[in-house]
Order: sequence, then structure tokens, then C-alpha cells
Amino acid sequence: MTDTQITARCAIIGAGPSGLAAARALQRAGIAFTGFEASTGVGGLWDIDNPRSTMYESAHLISSRTTTQFAEYPMQTDADYPSHRELIDYFRGYADRFGLTAHFRFETKVTAVTAAAGGGWDVASSGPAGESTEHFDTVILANGTLAEPQVPAFRGEFTGEIFHTSQYKNARQLDGKRVLIVGAGNSGCDIAVDAVHHAASVDMSVRRGYYFVPRYLFGKPSDTLNQGRPLPARIKQFVDTRVLRAFTGDPVRFGFPKPDYRIYESHPIVNTLVLNHLGQGDLGIRGDVDRFDGTTVHFRDGSSGEYDTVLLATGYTLDYPFVDRAALNWTGASPRLYLNVFPPAFDGLYVMGMIEASGIGWQGRYEQADLIAAYLTATPAAQTEFRRAVREDAWPDLTGGYRYLGLARMSYYVNKDAYRAAVRRAVTALRGSAPGASARRGSIPSPSRKARR
Repeated sequence: MTDTQITARCAIIGAGPSGLAAARALQRAGIAFTGFEASTGVGGLWDIDNPRSTMYESAHLISSRTTTQFAEYPMQTDADYPSHRELIDYFRGYADRFGLTAHFRFETKVTAVTAAAGGGWDVASSGPAGESTEHFDTVILANGTLAEPQVPAFRGEFTGEIFHTSQYKNARQLDGKRVLIVGAGNSGCDIAVDAVHHAASVDMSVRRGYYFVPRYLFGKPSDTLNQGRPLPARIKQFVDTRVLRAFTGDPVRFGFPKPDYRIYESHPIVNTLVLNHLGQGDLGIRGDVDRFDGTTVHFRDGSSGEYDTVLLATGYTLDYPFVDRAALNWTGASPRLYLNVFPPAFDGLYVMGMIEASGIGWQGRYEQADLIAAYLTATPAAQTEFRRAVREDAWPDLTGGYRYLGLARMSYYVNKDAYRAAVRRAVTALRGSAPGASARRGSIPSPSRKARR
């Protein structure tokens, strides 16, 4: 911690990876903070015992340990893809190592964050000591992006069992059942691989094609290859598409539709065991669901099937239920924030963790938190120039040249290299690259008119 403690009070909502990153960055900057966490301890969704956790027993990282961990606190495991049990221990160790745990109030749920008449924010919460409302100068929302299930509407009625993957904990829930998994994202594919060992039958309903990336290429975790030397988007897509064909073949052969987009324009599936089970006949691929009729599911291609259980692997929707959407500059499927952090109003409300990107890791989220700390501790002149640039200049292009699918879940997707570079430039602008450097000479991230949405 720095020698000087800044008197401004900051609230951090959430004690998952993003909340811990925020706490550590504020601590290093000497900014006083209080954390709120609805569960009994740190870890967020990685704590399977957290009532709001969407974790399941077989869950592991889908990015490798070295590309995911906090730089100043390496994981104490040799596993390339640690399990959720190792990860919750990791977050507890991180919080204890840096003295963060004592700053959080656990079993305390934030119920409202409202702008105060004289500036700042009033945070209402409910916990072991009852209900209370406190005033804070700044609030950081770090309550995660994977807690509120996205449940689509279907025609007709299914009279069997239907539930979302957020309620799935282990494959014993599917013992002896005819199962239809709707969706084939990373969680859906993980659960399908679990289910084939327990269910009577397993089908997956898909509406579009996917790219399947093996966890290992050339004997190394696949996301550790080409680190630090990012290729231009089109070259990387060309090269990696051909590498995947050599290692995994063509998923169309197993019944998946041909992707209508290039690789990395949506999040790839880091699970090739699904293809193995398809090849063994353990799994079946079905089309998009048209309607339900009792225990019969009708698909858009005219086929149908009988099922006992429908499992919705349909993802999650962003949810900041205790804040007025206008305060977050909410536009369409997500808030529109500068670098996915700053509402243009600059009234003391910030967002942590609202980024999805292949390979961004928790270090990328810590860099987000460090940017918030840099802004809060910058000189008044640097803060003024930063706000001016955000409001008047074009925002940086965070796509890295990739044309991401126009889906709700992709609305806050970024390219890790483009994003981290923009964040570093912003931190340099706020802190100054040399004594006496002005914020303008430090340069706000390069303008790009096409980035305006």
C-alpha cells in the first residue's frame, strides 16, 4: 500500500476475480474501499457452494493457467487447466496474501445504488447486521457477467424436465434420461461430455456452426502459442483455420452446420472430446428447436425426438439490477462504456469485468482496475483531459481487426491485444510518461471513427 491514504471512499460490489482485482489495484494506489459480497467468501462463481454460482463439478479453466493467472500471484499447481476446486483456493490465497479479505463484508447483498443529490452514490445493502445505506464517492460494479441465465421462449409446452445449465451441478442429475442440450457453447459441450456417461441418450440442438480448438497443440496448451507476437487478424484466421483442420478435422462431418463466420469472430469451443463422442455415436446433433409438444421436441428441419430432460445451454445476460440503466449508458444488449469501464457521465460509477476476449485472463482484468485507480489518482488536469477525450474524440477500435458476430453476448467482446494496448495507453496518459508530461502528450488511446457504435 502507498504511504498516503486517499480520503475518497470507494465501494466494490462483488468479490470474484474482478472484485479482487479492483480491491488490489485500489489498495496499491492508497484508495480506501469497502467491498460487498453476497456469498460467504471470495471467489464469485468459482465457489461452487455460493448460492449464485453457476459452477459444476467437472468444470476446469478453458484458458491455460499461465495466460489466466494474476501476474504477481502465480498459481501453485502444475495443472495446465486447473479445476474449480483449485481455483477457489487460488482466489482465497490471493485475497489473504494481500490482505483483501478483511475489506469485504460477506453475506451482504447490495440492493440499490443510487446517485446522491450532492454527488457520489448511496449504496443500500442487506446483511447479517440488517439493512443499511451508506454514502460513497465512487462505486465499482464487479458482480460478474455470468450469473443471470438467458432463458429463451419456445412455442408449445414441454412436459418433461427443463432447466438451465446454471442449475446443473453434476451428471448424476441426468442418470438414465433422454437428454436434449439446447446450445453448444463451452458449458454445453462440457456437460454433453459428462452426460454421455450417465444419460440414456444425449442430443445437442444447434443453430450455427462452431470452431473447435484442442487444449493442446504441439504438446503445449494451445493458447500459449504465438504469445506476445500477435498476427494480423486475417493472417491468424487463415493460419489457425488450417491448423485446426489438420488437428480436429471438419466438424461438419459430425453433423454441425458449417460456420457462417470466420474463426475468432465468436468465442471458439475449447473442447474436442465432443467430436470424439460424436464419432463414437454417443451424441447426436439436431437442428434448431421449433416447438415443444409434451415430451416431443420438433426441430426446424422437420424432424422430432422424444426427451425426458431439456437442458438450456443458452448462456447468460448482463445484469446490474441495483443500478438504473441510464447511469450505465445502457445501449442495446449492454452498457456502452469507454474501454468497457467508464460511463461517459464520469460521475463516480465504474464497471469491472465487462469484457469477454480469448486470452484476456485475470491479469487483463487487473489492468482494467489499475486504469480506474490511475484515473482516481490522476491530477485534476489529467482527469479533465481524459474526460474531454472520451466525450469528444472517437473511441479506440478494440476489435483488433476481427468482425465479431452481432449477437447480444458479443456486444462487449474485445480483442485482448487491442484492448490491453488501449488500456496501457490510457494509464500512461493519466499518470504521465515523464515528469511534467501533459495528459494530451501522454495520448488518450488513438481515435478511430469506425469504433463509434
